[in-house]
Amino acid sequence: MLNTQWKAHPWHGVAVGPKAPDEVNAYIEIVPTDTVKYEIDKETGHLRIDRPQRYSSLCPTLYGFVPQTYCGHGVGKFCADRLQRSGIIGDGDPVDICVISERTVTHGDILLTAVPIGGLRIIDRGEADDKIIAVLASDGMAGEWKDIWQAPRALIDRLTHYFLTYKAAPDGTTRPVEIAGVYGAAEAREVITHAIHDYQALVTAKPPPQVKK
Repeated sequence: MLNTQWKAHPWHGVAVGPKAPDEVNAYIEIVPTDTVKYEIDKETGHLRIDRPQRYSSLCPTLYGFVPQTYCGHGVGKFCADRLQRSGIIGDGDPVDICVISERTVTHGDILLTAVPIGGLRIIDRGEADDKIIAVLASDGMAGEWKDIWQAPRALIDRLTHYFLTYKAAPDGTTRPVEIAGVYGAAEAREVITHAIHDYQALVTAKPPPQVKK
């Protein structure tokens, strides 16, 4: 009875999906019409207003994260190995996902099933901040796409522009992020797999022993 009285935490209480990494659950925080950036509050599981969207730049797809994933050591190392750089770490958040659909979704705070087709390799102040690109499962337009190269180039360009500018301040003081590459479906599945393992390591880690005074 208690299970019916409480809403599951979108990050911890929702499974990544039985077919992961080929097909995953996605929790949507913002939709393309949102002029405010909403972000999950990690403690409560509720959506919190992060900030108004700057300028007229709006995310061109549904945007959220994959439950029970975490960008930790594995994701950071995978990114560093791909770029042949050192010192890159995960950003400490669930892995982000952009979901393409021909249908208009009017609000966030929803779950959907998504099929990863690629991703953007983003570095933000030395942290791996991958954006998985996916299609809504069974979508009438994009549901048949298997890899990012089937998506219109203009859509990828819009996503790239959005993530290059969405943190920019009018006075130019905000350091821009770096998009270090675009990758296909196989690599997106690898990123998700590392993020699943990072999450499992996060939740099973033992707390440090208490020192008696």
